[in-house]
Formats: sequence, structure tokens, C-alpha cells
Amino acid sequence: MAQETFKHIIRIAHADLDGNKSIYYGLTKIPGISYMISNAICNTLNLDRNKKLGEFTQDDVKKIEDVLKHPSKYKFPLWLLNRRKDPETGIDEHLTSIDLKFRKENDVKLMKKIRSYKGVRHALNLPVRGQRTRAHFRHGATLGVQRKGIKMQLKEAKKDGGSKETKKKV
Repeated sequence: MAQETFKHIIRIAHADLDGNKSIYYGLTKIPGISYMISNAICNTLNLDRNKKLGEFTQDDVKKIEDVLKHPSKYKFPLWLLNRRKDPETGIDEHLTSIDLKFRKENDVKLMKKIRSYKGVRHALNLPVRGQRTRAHFRHGATLGVQRKGIKMQLKEAKKDGGSKETKKKV
């Protein structure tokens, strides 16, 4: 009987979750859900943290999605939310999956548009949060001599018999 109702893949908040994982660890696979939020959901709905996701009924999944969409209705503390005092609306909310990605991209675009320091760093693909760049973050522009290019030019020079044009390249 239990094997018939077990689901191997569960869809919660636009994410496909493994039904063999416990709810505590499974919910963390949704972007925007940390272990703290997962624990708060389990405690709010009085769910066993070790119960497998595949064993939950459709009604339980709807309750979990409702808690994810409206955490303030379930009296989650404000410090637990990932989008407090939204710059556009001023509302405290918790974003997950696609909404989180969309808002993050828009925030970076706005920073680039107003040419803030963080926006300029994002535009140049440099670290934003004050890390040093002397030894790391050296991607893009090549440094030093490329041996492969020199070897190819020398081979061409030998084939041409040492003409003036190839000697100038080397």
C-alpha cells in the first residue's frame, strides 16, 4: 500500500525534488530555501523532519507551498525572510526559485544603470564585496607570452624559407 502512494519526484515551488530525501534536506534544493527556512516550515506545520518527501500527500504539498508563498501569515520572524523592505514596494517578503532569480537580475541591472560602485564592478566582472584582485580574478585578458603562437610563427618562417615578412612577425 505504501509503495503505491510513494512518489519519486515531487514538484514544489517550480522545483523538482527527490522523493527519497527527507523533507528537511529536500526543501533546501529549492533556490531561496535555507536550512533555517526548512526547519521553520517543519516546525510550523508539525511535520516530521525525517519523513521522506515522496510520502507526503497532495494536501501536505499544498500546505508547504502556502507557507513558502505567505510566510508572514504563519508569523515567521522578519530576519528569516530574504527580501526585507523591498526598494520598490517596501514590503517584507520571501522569494523562491524563479522570482528570486528575476529580482536578483533586476537589482544588478539597476545598479549598472545608475552606475553605482557595485554596478560598475558587476559590469566589469570583478569582485563586488571588497576582495583583493592582485592574485585572483585574473580571467579574460591573457598575461605573458603565448608559447603556442610563437611556435606556429616559427614553423611558418621555416616553411617560407625565412622571408622578410615572417621574420618581422617573430
